[in-house]
Amino acid sequence: MLQLTGRGRAQTCDGVTRRDFLQAGALSAIGMSLPMLMDLKARGAVQQDHDERSVIMIFNLGAPSQIDTWDMKPDASAEIRGPFKPIKTASAEFDISEIFPLHAKVADKFSLVRTCYHTAAAVHDTGHQMLQTGRLFNGGVNTPHAGCALTYLRGRKTDLPAHVILPEPMGRTGGNMPHGQDAGFLGKAYDPFALMADPSKPNFQVPDMLPPPEIGQARLDRRRKLRSIVDQTVKDFEATDSAQLMDSNFEAAYRLMTSTQAREAFDLSKEPQSVRDRYGMTRFGQSCLLARRLIEAGVRFVTVNTFLTVFDEITWDIHGSQPFTSIEGMRDIVAPMYDQAYSALIEDLVQRGMLDNTMVCNLAEFGRTPRINPAGGRDHWPQCWTVYFAGGGVQGGRVVGRSDAIGGVPAERPVDPPEVVATIYRSLGLDLETTLPGPNGRPFPLVDFGKHEIRELF
Repeated sequence: MLQLTGRGRAQTCDGVTRRDFLQAGALSAIGMSLPMLMDLKARGAVQQDHDERSVIMIFNLGAPSQIDTWDMKPDASAEIRGPFKPIKTASAEFDISEIFPLHAKVADKFSLVRTCYHTAAAVHDTGHQMLQTGRLFNGGVNTPHAGCALTYLRGRKTDLPAHVILPEPMGRTGGNMPHGQDAGFLGKAYDPFALMADPSKPNFQVPDMLPPPEIGQARLDRRRKLRSIVDQTVKDFEATDSAQLMDSNFEAAYRLMTSTQAREAFDLSKEPQSVRDRYGMTRFGQSCLLARRLIEAGVRFVTVNTFLTVFDEITWDIHGSQPFTSIEGMRDIVAPMYDQAYSALIEDLVQRGMLDNTMVCNLAEFGRTPRINPAGGRDHWPQCWTVYFAGGGVQGGRVVGRSDAIGGVPAERPVDPPEVVATIYRSLGLDLETTLPGPNGRPFPLVDFGKHEIRELF
């Protein structure tokens, strides 16, 4: 995964810096580490009228409590319903928690799915995988993130990457398993581009995507001719898939580092301070604003992690005891920050005429126990929780599914992770029957239909 740090250094997940990449000729090492280049026949399995569609995936790492947010149970007993009251919204179909007053004003733009569930272990990493890839990490098969699959099928539209993660990939959440935020078996060539910086910091600057000053244009041009050198000196290597991948990766890095368009897209100083303040000068708020800028500049898919870990910050992980969050901490710290940024993003997309072609999906790895625990919090609960969608062809203001009286299990229209991911693919116009080149080159279905038909959510 190519990462940009706030200190102007880019490096791969193997620790190779951009400077090493250019100065030490690390191209061949990177190229040889990539899997064989596959024939992109699946590119034809795309509805061309949806080619301009994009996605902003907001992943609520830590997992909000469905009962305290979007699926309240005001008639349940106190230990179930919790401390918050429902409020009316711009949608005639549903109320939400009083801790989201700004969500309530834009509720006609998003629709809720109140019956998401999975049957795997109730650990963060498992849910991260399933909600972003549609599958559980099993048998060593690391399924690509939906944005990485899109990168493989469609490629980039501009000098910018096809898929960007903000502000950085998920960190430790306790399971020591993949989080589902890379290209998996597709290989590093399709990994997302990670910012690796906090855009809310006062000293945040445009990431240094240009080469170090000691490396002039002439040297860069010589690097661009690396393939011609390989052609002349290593005929056998030139014929391999690794050589082709090496060339494409260098070309992509070269385009990004020398692109004025890319630099401007990441430059939040070009936004009026009033707009930045509307999103909130928080890490999440400025990441949402940056996501809008990137989509506007031609990025196909942006993943925004609301939080990066459940251990070192106040998050949705409301177990009630340290080092985790209390219900009050969610009310006082998490909810206002999240409510402000999300509502600003939706309003901004509407005002700019972008919402119809931009799906904004808010996902989480599981829900929370219906009953408040002895520490005054709620624990992990994958049996039922809420996710929601706006834009990208989704009609807002509606509800899919109904949970039981305590928000514990689906009562109507259960929805599993493959259906959530399939909804994203459908918005993008991808044929769900498409296959990817899986492990050992075997066809790998884009969507896991399992034992049931994948049905339309909206």
